Amino acid sequence: MTSKRSLVRRTATAVVASAAAVLVLAACGGNGGSGSTGSGSAGHGGHDGATASAAPSAPGSAPVAQGQHNAADVAFAKGMIPHHRQAIEMADLASTRAENAEVKKLAAEIKTAQDPEIKTLSGWLASWGEQVPAEGAADHSAHGTAGMMSTQEMDRLKNASGKAFDTAFMELMIKHHEGAVAMARTEQTAGSFPTAKTMAEAIITSQSGEIARMNKLLGRS
Repeated sequence: MTSKRSLVRRTATAVVASAAAVLVLAACGGNGGSGSTGSGSAGHGGHDGATASAAPSAPGSAPVAQGQHNAADVAFAKGMIPHHRQAIEMADLASTRAENAEVKKLAAEIKTAQDPEIKTLSGWLASWGEQVPAEGAADHSAHGTAGMMSTQEMDRLKNASGKAFDTAFMELMIKHHEGAVAMARTEQTAGSFPTAKTMAEAIITSQSGEIARMNKLLGRS
């Protein structure tokens, strides 16, 4: 009886050991197969595929952004930056030289509106790989271009005060604004960068309104 029980136990142990060995071999074969052909090639290959598709996506997005603007957009930004800078220079003079409160208010509004636009325009140029105009480099040398003031005209404004300043400021700023409106209209017609065209529209609206205000203060309308 004892020998029979021992035989049964040995047989059961052998069966369990054999089954365990089969399971281990199957597991090893599965892991080896997936490691060498599955995880090793498909799994790793899948990771490489994701990396390969992701890696070009960053550089690939640049041409898309680049394609959204054209030469007219660049010209608009490069021309409007010194134009705005000069308008702000003119507006700064009004705080101490203007007599009319409306002129002072208008000058403050011009500075508030155009200073952030300079930063935006500069940001566009930088993102496009274009050179931002150096401050003061073309502000007065572009006299006659889009209503830009000459050095002599700026000196005249700097040397004026009171009512004489008010009149000179508005006369010169009207011409200056008309130039900006013309530049903005060109951008709307020839540009392709949506945000630049939106800014151009805002410039046309705001500066046309300011021209009307100044003409009214000058008694022209």
